[in-house]
Amino acid sequence: MGFGTWAWGNQLLWGYQESMDSELQECFNLALRNGINLFDTADSYGTGNLNGQSERLLGRFIREFEGPIKSPDDVVIATKFAAYPWRLTSGQFVGACKSSLERLQLDRLGIGQLHWSTANYAPLQERALWDGLVEMYDKGLVRAVGVSNYGPKQLVKIHSYLASKGVPLSSAQVQFSLLSMGDEQMELKTVCDSLGIRLIAYSPLGLGMLTGKYEASSLPKGPRSVLFRQILPGLESLLSCLRRIAEKKGKTMSQVAINWCICKGAIPIPGVKTVRHVEENLGALGWRLSPAEISELESAAMAAPKKMIQNVFQTA
Repeated sequence: MGFGTWAWGNQLLWGYQESMDSELQECFNLALRNGINLFDTADSYGTGNLNGQSERLLGRFIREFEGPIKSPDDVVIATKFAAYPWRLTSGQFVGACKSSLERLQLDRLGIGQLHWSTANYAPLQERALWDGLVEMYDKGLVRAVGVSNYGPKQLVKIHSYLASKGVPLSSAQVQFSLLSMGDEQMELKTVCDSLGIRLIAYSPLGLGMLTGKYEASSLPKGPRSVLFRQILPGLESLLSCLRRIAEKKGKTMSQVAINWCICKGAIPIPGVKTVRHVEENLGALGWRLSPAEISELESAAMAAPKKMIQNVFQTA
């Protein structure tokens, strides 16, 4: 398991304030001390003048961590580089990687990831971005390369292209949870397994819908409330199933939902904003759901009338 840092700097969706930084640092320290060393971020994380704030905070937290870090490589920072329309050349994409390294104050990233594919709307740009991944890998700016929001067909293409350049594709990040386990996600998982690519599951708690903390009468603040209002009323059966299994296991609903991802062979990266989040998410490790429990959860999930809306940048 790793932790996601989308909320670190995002005022619009997650209500970030700089006064939260001390607790975010506690989150980071607690995670590392408990063996979690994968942190997912992006050069686009952070709203307005806080753009890149997630990377800046991670860099600071690594430097200030008082614990057994022998080298910065002991912390795996997985950064996603946005496929902005002005990033038209491989050199510009490598420049984005160097800017991330500056914000993080690191010499090398754990995983450099293409945040989304441009195949659906700017196919000529796509090849330049792929070449950028090759170049940053060859220059030693990243230890590994990955992609995000790629569908199975496009994943096979980039895997083949990178392999022709002698660059292994290490990871593929996709929205994957009990609310996002359709045919395409399962096909992607099969492709990943066949090609030796690790699947990283973002939003494993469905933006919080699978935590059991929200009802139609108590929705989260901000834009998430619109999505929750559409989907949450149809989740009674799934949430009831999660609650029942959680009680039987002596776990929380969040821990059961994250453990489902782990049992499916994915690496979940739930977002964390508070120490309580970290402590709860750590409870998803060290045990496994039974095959019968997995089947029960998936049956309840498939019966839900509405699923999570897929990322607009997701490709086939």
